[in-house]
Amino acid sequence: MSKNVRRRGRRRRRTRRGNWFTRMKVWQKVLVCTAGVLICLVGSAAIYVAAQWSRIDRQEVRADDLVINQEVMEKNANIDLGEGYTNIALFGVDSRDGNLGEGNRTDMIIVASLNNETKEIRLVSVYRDTLLNLSEGTYQKCNAAYSYGGPTMAINMLNMNLDLDIEDYVTVDFGAISDMIDQLGGVEITIEEEELEAFNKYVTETARVAGKEAHKIDEPGTYLMDGSQATTYARIRSTAGGDFTRTERQRIVIEKAVEKIQKADLLTINNIISEVFPQISTSFTLQEILYYAQAYSQYKLLENTGFPFDQTTDTISGLGSIVIPQNLTDNVSQLHEFLFGDTDYTPSDTVSTISSTILATVDYSGSYDYSYSDYDDGSYSYDDGYEDSGGSGYDDTDDTSGTESSAEEY
Repeated sequence: MSKNVRRRGRRRRRTRRGNWFTRMKVWQKVLVCTAGVLICLVGSAAIYVAAQWSRIDRQEVRADDLVINQEVMEKNANIDLGEGYTNIALFGVDSRDGNLGEGNRTDMIIVASLNNETKEIRLVSVYRDTLLNLSEGTYQKCNAAYSYGGPTMAINMLNMNLDLDIEDYVTVDFGAISDMIDQLGGVEITIEEEELEAFNKYVTETARVAGKEAHKIDEPGTYLMDGSQATTYARIRSTAGGDFTRTERQRIVIEKAVEKIQKADLLTINNIISEVFPQISTSFTLQEILYYAQAYSQYKLLENTGFPFDQTTDTISGLGSIVIPQNLTDNVSQLHEFLFGDTDYTPSDTVSTISSTILATVDYSGSYDYSYSDYDDGSYSYDDGYEDSGGSGYDDTDDTSGTESSAEEY
């Protein structure tokens, strides 16, 4: 038989060479490669954030340790998660040793209220020298709460006195704000003539502590301020208004920074995370931070203000220079209207009791006995040589102006 006779039946399939990828069409290869790159980028980003997260000082605020007034709990009992408002406490401390816990007085106390439906944010600065219940029956300047009991006691102080339901906090060292602003390329701020002297007096010290170069400003105007400059600006309180106008400056710096963060690219955000995370203490979990980080561009800052709305100032024996709420219940009603649009809010019995006690404390200050015997009401100094008093430094010759005495400028 001829060797050339064709075999009958199905021809045997030739074995294909190469793997599944080489057998793909060009467009399929491009699609697979693109998907692979995206997966790697997402995975790398998650690993990066998780690695940086370990550098944050995370302090859980236990639900059992929180104080929320009974009427507030009853009012919010039927609110579903994800609706309504989320209230967060923001604290700013001047820590020179990296400690963000107890022992630090809060130069900045801000309640940030996030409307979860409209994505709107309102900020309220609580004047640090406001006479309030520290949450354990002790009436002192509200900035002492953080020093005595850390963030948990400070949150409870805000909840108890203001009828709020805060459960989470973020604490930053002022060095963190400086680093963040530098990573953003600076923020545009207008400085007035009356602010220049104090600004130039202390910007060198601020820069030295932050390990940066100081840049003074010769005349008033609008400038692209670096981190040290913006931080110094936010802490001036030697002008008319004292701590009242200082809190306004703090909110201005926050607003300017948020505006730039929302326009920042991924590389800048990564640099901020690397620089700032080690200088933050918070109760948020990684999952919560990632959620807000993903949604941050959707939120917009609206109005901001200071609390209490109606107040006087005075120097009281055993307390020093304080801000006195003129009827705390009325102030709390105004606060809830500002934050939540509630025009008919009736403060809790707890707030009413605190309001009466504040007035009695001021009226009978000569016999006032505070339980924290180790509270330092005098001025305290850092090793760097400049001072800050435990009080507001208000000039008690004018209890409505809030003008600060020359003894304390920063």
